[in-house]
Amino acid sequence: MAEPGQAEISMEELALDIETSERHRSLPAQPRQDDNWGETTTAVTGTSEHSLSQEDIVCISKDLDDSVGLDCKHYLNVALSVILGLVVLLTPLAFLILPHLLWPDRLRACGTACEGLFISVAFKLLILLLAVWALFFRPPRAGLPRIFIFQALLATLVLLFVLSYWLFYGVRILDSQDEDYQGIVQYAVSLVDALLFIHYLAVVLLELRQLQPFFSLCVTRSTDGATQHYNLGQLSIQRAAVVILENYYKDFPVHNPAILTASKSRTTKHLAGLKVYNVDGPGGNNGAAGIAQSQSRAMIAAAARRRDSSHNELYYEEAEHERRVRKRRARLVVAVEEAFTHIHRMQEAEQKKASVDVMDPREAAQAIFPSMARALQKYLRTTRQQHLHSMESIQQHLAFCITNNMTPKAFLESYLTTGPTLQYGKDRWLARHWTLVSEASVTSGLKDGTIFLLKCIDFNLVVTTKKIPYIQLAEEFIDPKSHKFVLRLQSETSV
Repeated sequence: MAEPGQAEISMEELALDIETSERHRSLPAQPRQDDNWGETTTAVTGTSEHSLSQEDIVCISKDLDDSVGLDCKHYLNVALSVILGLVVLLTPLAFLILPHLLWPDRLRACGTACEGLFISVAFKLLILLLAVWALFFRPPRAGLPRIFIFQALLATLVLLFVLSYWLFYGVRILDSQDEDYQGIVQYAVSLVDALLFIHYLAVVLLELRQLQPFFSLCVTRSTDGATQHYNLGQLSIQRAAVVILENYYKDFPVHNPAILTASKSRTTKHLAGLKVYNVDGPGGNNGAAGIAQSQSRAMIAAAARRRDSSHNELYYEEAEHERRVRKRRARLVVAVEEAFTHIHRMQEAEQKKASVDVMDPREAAQAIFPSMARALQKYLRTTRQQHLHSMESIQQHLAFCITNNMTPKAFLESYLTTGPTLQYGKDRWLARHWTLVSEASVTSGLKDGTIFLLKCIDFNLVVTTKKIPYIQLAEEFIDPKSHKFVLRLQSETSV
């Protein structure tokens, strides 16, 4: 007959499997992870370097599918940006070349000052090209639902500016075939100078404006209540959402639905323990309606009595769980320390023998992993982390620790404490789709009291905006003489 603690664990694991299967029923099929790798793991003495497992093939095909997917909106924005950039950079050169192509015989000779302007135009265009590449042609951090207002305004401003210069150039220079080539060169130089000033305006609007913090954003995860606070500047709602998501993957602990399933199973177990008895018989209280009413009243009364004693059960249940976790943790620490000690002994023996056949870190990890696999699996099951770590990832981490000569404590840190989402596999954060829900327009700026949601498949992030208060500092002068005092001693003392 199973012990109560063991029966409870099996029920929780069963509830977790049911909920996980229902949640992922609509998702594409993925290779199933073996949950019993702690019992079936054996040492591997030799492996082929060119073999591919089914999991590797699935990962490669998934990466190919993600890479060939086309985002028409993104590529359209890139194409328009490249076309506008080429027009801006080629316009000054066109101003200088067209007179030599259309009326070369009527142009006046370009003197030393004019040739110096050529050098100025060349270096300014090179600086402008590098500045535009550094500010605008960067890999996108996220796909936004709406256009960026400031970028659209700057692009419109540049387009109108270049069209105005072309209009003036066509009316005053092309039609009249101006013979003063030095004036034409100065005209091109003035265009390049104006473009440099517009780029400075872009740096102020896109980069410098948001540096000073104005708002404090409270981000709360809807499932477990994990909370973080971020100070942001004057950003739109959609750009603030991007900043929050970038920090979410490194600041928030990984979302573990197994812990939430345990609390649900505890509630279900308490409700299942309630029993209802009909003392009036089947015909009392006006038939079926009376039976239903009496049962509901009995359920309410029993639930109230159950609630009065449930806190004691919760206390002892949590105490038992903590005791079990400490026990599993102690066994795991001892097993890992013994495994690492065995590795050090093998290294010292190989150095004394001066053997040519030396094991690489991967083979060493596969050799010592079976000695700690069972203890590690039991600890992960007790702390409900078994779905976060696969056997392959654990062996890779073990090989990494052996390669860098890390201690057993450094190896265990990834499993004893829950880390951020980026610490785990890419399947938990790669290509995750988020939905921004906001009553206000996502292109509008943050305001005091703005609330918006970031939704994904498993949970929501609720964001509340508070304005940082204005701080008024006042100075108070302290007289240096106020720190001085006089010590007077009485002659009538007992000394």
